Amino acid sequence: MEVTTFYEAAVNGGLEAVCAAELRHRFGDQARLLHPAERFRGSIQFTYSGSPVRLLQMKTVLSLFIVHQSPIPRPRALLGHEIFTYLTEQIKAVRRIKGKSAYQTIYLAAAGARSPVMTRLLDELAQHTGLKPAGDEGDLLIRVRRPLDAPEKGWDVMIRLTPRPLATRDWRVCDFKGALNAAAAHAIVLLTQPGPQDVFLNTGCGSGTILIERAGLMPFRKAIGCDISEEALRCARENAAAAKLTPRLQLARWDARSLPLPDQSVDVICSDLPFGHYVGTHQENVALYPDLLAESARVLKPKGRCVFLTHEVRLMTSLLERSPDWAVRQVITIEQNGLNPRIFVLNKKNNG
Repeated sequence: MEVTTFYEAAVNGGLEAVCAAELRHRFGDQARLLHPAERFRGSIQFTYSGSPVRLLQMKTVLSLFIVHQSPIPRPRALLGHEIFTYLTEQIKAVRRIKGKSAYQTIYLAAAGARSPVMTRLLDELAQHTGLKPAGDEGDLLIRVRRPLDAPEKGWDVMIRLTPRPLATRDWRVCDFKGALNAAAAHAIVLLTQPGPQDVFLNTGCGSGTILIERAGLMPFRKAIGCDISEEALRCARENAAAAKLTPRLQLARWDARSLPLPDQSVDVICSDLPFGHYVGTHQENVALYPDLLAESARVLKPKGRCVFLTHEVRLMTSLLERSPDWAVRQVITIEQNGLNPRIFVLNKKNNG
């Protein structure tokens, strides 16, 4: 008999609905949202009646936690025999998912984490598990906090299901300045409404995050990543090789303002545009964005889809308002690296 368990997924703020849709798509009636997806910024809470191992299939999630809610007035009660025994059993179950050898350190995240009660809780958990307390985020991450929906009703203890964030992909062997995290990239790919016959173009592909997430999602007719930086393309090639996708992807040193592609030859264009923070400058973007939008409109099929992520919100909004080519279908503000860029989901105006 399967037991229904309470979980929380940490997501990029603004992408809660996309994550909830993935949860429903993958697990159907086995997963049930406890609140509307957008209720809590940066997280969704749900119950799930299947094996927690299956939850690790989620691609739009930053981290996954199993949650134990205790209707206790103070954290000191977590040291009581009944609750402490339950927590240690949950920790054993979590460690079985990836194997005990995957865990070397333990870390307790909580308001007042250095208080005598929290210090004692960490020490006793470390002693019971044989793990070494970490000065920074450890392999076995435990969070203690007030419940989001009812802060006055006790305390939540959350145990991360994996030694590293779920958004940390095994294929990422090369990092590139300003790279998008893989969970946000996957959500952006889903917003393109991908199909198996797509010719997919990732302009300004950088280290290949969006391209690799698209290639791993479902079949496609062609998947192209282009960038003007040879350093970025080298990084993308390394990541594509680690993902075992090299034969299926085309990586090219192209300028997104002048693509060597026929008119109306691409089904989907997707890009994490230069923000002017990590890559480029605002002045460069003022010149770049109009040309990039015009060239994208040229190569995109009449019923094609286009998704851009940018922190140049005023610039992009102004250009789209005046554009003869683009209709804005959706705009989503997200949280990414301490910034609040927006995802622009577009169609061509001649789409009808």
